[in-house]
Amino acid sequence: METRSIASRHIDLRRIALNLLIRINEEQAFSHLLIREALAKLTDGRDKALVKRLTEGTLEYQIRLDYIINQFAKIPVDKMKPLIRNLLRLSAYQILFMDKIPDRSACDEAVKLAEKSGFSALKGFTNGILRNLSRAKDNLALPSETDTPIDYLSIYYSVPAWLVKKWRGEYSYQQTKSICAGLLEIRPITVRLNGKNTAGQVKAWLENLETLGVEAKRHPYLDYAYQLSGIEDIKDLPGFKAGFFSIQDVSSMLVCEAAKIRKEDLVIDVCAAPGGKALHASEKAKKVIAHDISENKLKYIRENAARLKQDNLEISVYDAGSLDESLIDKADVLLADLPCSGLGVIARKPDIKHRLTEAAISELCDLQRRILGVVWQYVKPGGTLIYSTCTINLDENEKMMAWFTANFPFSYDALPENLENIISLNQNEPLKGMLKLLPGIHLTDGFFICRLRRDD
Repeated sequence: METRSIASRHIDLRRIALNLLIRINEEQAFSHLLIREALAKLTDGRDKALVKRLTEGTLEYQIRLDYIINQFAKIPVDKMKPLIRNLLRLSAYQILFMDKIPDRSACDEAVKLAEKSGFSALKGFTNGILRNLSRAKDNLALPSETDTPIDYLSIYYSVPAWLVKKWRGEYSYQQTKSICAGLLEIRPITVRLNGKNTAGQVKAWLENLETLGVEAKRHPYLDYAYQLSGIEDIKDLPGFKAGFFSIQDVSSMLVCEAAKIRKEDLVIDVCAAPGGKALHASEKAKKVIAHDISENKLKYIRENAARLKQDNLEISVYDAGSLDESLIDKADVLLADLPCSGLGVIARKPDIKHRLTEAAISELCDLQRRILGVVWQYVKPGGTLIYSTCTINLDENEKMMAWFTANFPFSYDALPENLENIISLNQNEPLKGMLKLLPGIHLTDGFFICRLRRDD
């Protein structure tokens, strides 16, 4: 009975992962939102971990998985029925990357899932591919790094070939390889401690976490940032409900460090959701005005502002592409973290690399130019504009800033001295006022920050 119960549970968990993959790949749903929703319905921590690993792992390695599956299938992956191709990906991931799952179990459960999903006629097809893959998995053929380096990076690190080519045109081969490898690294949960916390409170909090088996490691870039591991639900950790900390990557924290916000400053954040930078700024400034395009996007900011007891935020719905005349020449600091391709956070949202296109990047650049052409007017003469994105390509970053400074009254402004230790990690000589953080090279998500000063 117990064995049958465990086997049944494993089938159910794989069915959950399979359904997530189908929705993400076939319906273009957002992986991080769907996975979060699915995990919230599970109660056992081991079940949550398995579903998360199966879904995210398959998405992360999907390009390599497709390449390998195509070696054993007469029908190309992209011509298969959606459920079957996602089932084969899910099962191939278990065979190739999950040593604790016997190959036989991965094959048998795939066949059962095919049957339970109404594809009994394809049980043999599914079983044959997976059995052959299992037998040959130690001798699989991949592109040669020497002869076809672009194909090698694309398949081995599971990055679209067009994107590898794009990065190779902007970075050295070794940098490109490091970026591709970095996107497969597990990104830890990083938190920013509330600036109101005392040293004694921080010490007690760390000791409390240790007793719970949670490892907290201070980030080398910022002394108020900690990387946490060994947790199931961060909302259950000591101090969360009391506003002791916020979930935020260090790359995002560096935006407010670059801004050098003063206690008397008015800060305007024109694309504020999910709110990490606006809330961070509210600890430093007199007032923060946080805008975004919908109430749904602002809901999370409101909840966290209340949790953190930050009452100096003015949060409201506003389209950054439309001019708010009441804010003209008002901002000491303007935060413009604009919609972007998100290439720097693929490690957290692997579906980005499967849905993004070169045309989409071009459209995003048009949107960025349209928003910048409006929001610069909010910066008072002599004030600061911080442009940032969570992407790493030149079009949305350095080239965007070159266009902006050529067409509007802004100049590059030096970054604060306390960021010099991070700037020194860039492999190329950094341009004045800019900081680029690269996956696989820096200990953060991929990110770009530029500090500008209004001239007139």
